[in-house]
Amino acid sequence: MKNYFSLFISILFMTTAFTQSKPLTYLALGDSYTIGESVPLEKNFPHQVVALLRKEKINIDDPAIIAKTGWTTDELQEQLSRVRLAVPFDFVTLLIGVNNQYRGRSEKEYAQQFEELLQQAIGYAGDKTNHVIVLSIPDWGVTPFAKDRNRKKIAKEIDAFNAINEKIAKKYKVHYINITPFTRDAATDKTLVADDGLHPSAKDYARWAEKVKEVMMKELK
Repeated sequence: MKNYFSLFISILFMTTAFTQSKPLTYLALGDSYTIGESVPLEKNFPHQVVALLRKEKINIDDPAIIAKTGWTTDELQEQLSRVRLAVPFDFVTLLIGVNNQYRGRSEKEYAQQFEELLQQAIGYAGDKTNHVIVLSIPDWGVTPFAKDRNRKKIAKEIDAFNAINEKIAKKYKVHYINITPFTRDAATDKTLVADDGLHPSAKDYARWAEKVKEVMMKELK
């Protein structure tokens, strides 16, 4: 009887140890839309994703973010070549390209560099393509910042760049979230724009975060 009791305790301990897991990790790659220019740190979309997951009782670390306002695809690539990351991450998001469009960079260059970045992102996720999420490029042309710009031209170019990143995302079978329609709501709802008149507000980031959270929760189940 004593031996059976000891065996039960051992099995219980092993089961408990097995079910306990380390905190999940999340890497967010991008530009100003990822760091959340003009909103508090905790209100950018990666931090809001983590907050939503924690409400679902998911044990997850604060997001690791590699992003900077103004970065193009090649500038993100350059930064990634300089850093050492503790890989793999449980989830990786990638949102990049608005500054390629803003600076008049070619679609061909964007396609090549975005694909290379996505390959890196997949590697950072331990080659789990279903744990990588690409977000579309927001349309800054609807913001007050662009009031003297050709808004239709901006929208057309953003759509062209998004057609590229969506095609590549599908090629590699990663998740793709089209948040561009959210950002275009700012044409009639200025509460979706940050105080700088250009970047999304925390309210808009919350909508992106909900979509990202839904994808992550689906994969965790």
